[in-house]
Amino acid sequence: MAKIIHSMIRVLDEARSVDFYARAFGLKVADRLDFDSFTLIYLSNDESGFELELTVNKGRTAPYEVGDGYGHLAVSVADLDAAHARMTADGLAPRKLVDFRKDDRLVARFFFIADPDGYQIEVLERGGRFL
Repeated sequence: MAKIIHSMIRVLDEARSVDFYARAFGLKVADRLDFDSFTLIYLSNDESGFELELTVNKGRTAPYEVGDGYGHLAVSVADLDAAHARMTADGLAPRKLVDFRKDDRLVARFFFIADPDGYQIEVLERGGRFL
């Protein structure tokens, strides 16, 4: 079997992105590999073994186009209302809270937030299949 270990996104400004992911999700730099033309930064926290790999291509000045193939990254939190309030107070501009229902059944509670490069992140309240 395969074990999913990380997802990679390209970012324009290392410091800005590291700061955002630390403030929004408590992700810290687990490793940083500097090469001649690019840098790889691996972010993680104690909640999961999964890592987010940020790739910074040196010399790039134009923002990346996220494109129409990318959907979103998802994270789960124990208290969605508290996470939303904290991110709002921190100026991170999370979007509205959503109660997603199928018929009368609550499927998920979530909100979306965009990182500094425009990547969408779904923040789900833990429960059901979203632990």
